[in-house]
Amino acid sequence: MSTATEQQHWPGPLSAAVARLCTGLQPQVSERTAAGFAEVLRRLSAPLQVAVAGRIKSGKSTLVNALIGRRVAPTDVGECTRLVTRFQYGTVDRVEVIFRDGNKQAVPFDADGGIPADLGVDIDKVSHLEAYLTNAVLRDLTVIDTPGLGSLDAASVARTEELLGTRKEDADDANDAADDSDLDPVSRNAVAGAEAVLYVVTQGVRADDEQALAAFTAATASREAGPVNAIAVLNKADTIEPSSVEDAGGEVWKAASLLAEKQAQLLKPKVADVLPVIGLLAETAESGEFTSADAEALRGLAQLDEATRETLLLSADLFTSWECDVPAGTRSRLLERMDLFGIRSALEAIDADPEITAGALRRRLLDSSGLASVLNRLDTVFRARADGIKAAAALASVTALAHASGDHGERQRVHDAIEVLLAKPEAHQLRVLEALTLVAAGAVAMPADLAEEVMRVGSSNDFGEQLGLPGRHRNELTDYALERANWWRSFSSFGATPAQSRIAHVVHRAYFLIWQQLRSG
Repeated sequence: MSTATEQQHWPGPLSAAVARLCTGLQPQVSERTAAGFAEVLRRLSAPLQVAVAGRIKSGKSTLVNALIGRRVAPTDVGECTRLVTRFQYGTVDRVEVIFRDGNKQAVPFDADGGIPADLGVDIDKVSHLEAYLTNAVLRDLTVIDTPGLGSLDAASVARTEELLGTRKEDADDANDAADDSDLDPVSRNAVAGAEAVLYVVTQGVRADDEQALAAFTAATASREAGPVNAIAVLNKADTIEPSSVEDAGGEVWKAASLLAEKQAQLLKPKVADVLPVIGLLAETAESGEFTSADAEALRGLAQLDEATRETLLLSADLFTSWECDVPAGTRSRLLERMDLFGIRSALEAIDADPEITAGALRRRLLDSSGLASVLNRLDTVFRARADGIKAAAALASVTALAHASGDHGERQRVHDAIEVLLAKPEAHQLRVLEALTLVAAGAVAMPADLAEEVMRVGSSNDFGEQLGLPGRHRNELTDYALERANWWRSFSSFGATPAQSRIAHVVHRAYFLIWQQLRSG
């Protein structure tokens, strides 16, 4: 007869191995720790949790709506934007207010299908919101919308830090009111937190962006800190002035791409990449906000004489106030949903094909938003690596729970069990994630080129990508994997500091295992 652990669905073999470890340890630990392990098991079988984070007014909620394909997250500043909201799959659409004492209260969606601006409750007593949606995207991805860090009131920031586990020193105080839940405050804090981060920046990366991103990536768990499980997006790319970016050639999107590359250099290795996106345009195109009436209004604008059309597109004020045959109210709606860049892109599409349908025009706007590249990176960085990310997060929670128990014997049993697991070749990816984390967090200083190589080896499941030789012949990959394995073994013995040597041993074995698999395949 199969066990409960075997009957549950795991993202992959690493998660299944960690689940077996948890199940095997439960009879050997205290009741409190065992309850924590049960929560770890629940999280392991749940969809990957991705937090969308950033500064206030960076367009986080707009991007959340684009990712989900529904305008459900509130984008105007109000009490809901001060709360963490978890969007997850459900068979019935509903919103639950989760109070700090553990109680729940259902609230209806507003008339437009979004989370209501006024919840009708005491906001200071609320922990967070849970939104359940019958949405296919959310079957394997839970999206967590967070308040803007560093710029909102202290209570909002504290709620975010509590739920996502970014604050350690006062976690007990923050959870004092939840004594009647299944887990005590220390245990719950040990298993809380998003497993990956989508960080939203605008034109300038500030010091507090880097600090907030570091806090989020440290809160997402591997054995000690967090695997490099973050990507950043340069939102509102259409607002970048091309003349301010060298070599942009007057093109907005090229300017945004060049600026994103510069930001990637500032934020790496904390993020895998920085990608430009126009969240508003993506939200409008993906959430059904772009209608056939909007398409007809754009056709009307396209038919205006060139001088009038160019005058309208000079500024938002002129677009809504200048007199023309398209009503000002209609133009205001277009501006609200597309901004001037989106309107200009749509007009260019109509110029090229006057018979273009509303559906084709919507797809053109979606292409112009850059969302496709973000979704592709979500797949390669998050979904494709969900097994490793979740397994690493679970091991961190297991370790934290054992340490929180205060029982030396229990802590040692858990440590020994984890070491046995990590000694297996198939689990070496978790060692790589740990090494990658230490390098990314700056805990182990490495030369820039070697740090980049560690990141590359640990940030993909594709052999070509791991070796930095995408698309190359298998024989070439095999030879290079052995060459790098030998190099890292030599480096570990000659020239490396003790901390670097530990990283080098892990990378050496990663290359050696790649070489073995390429050779046998």
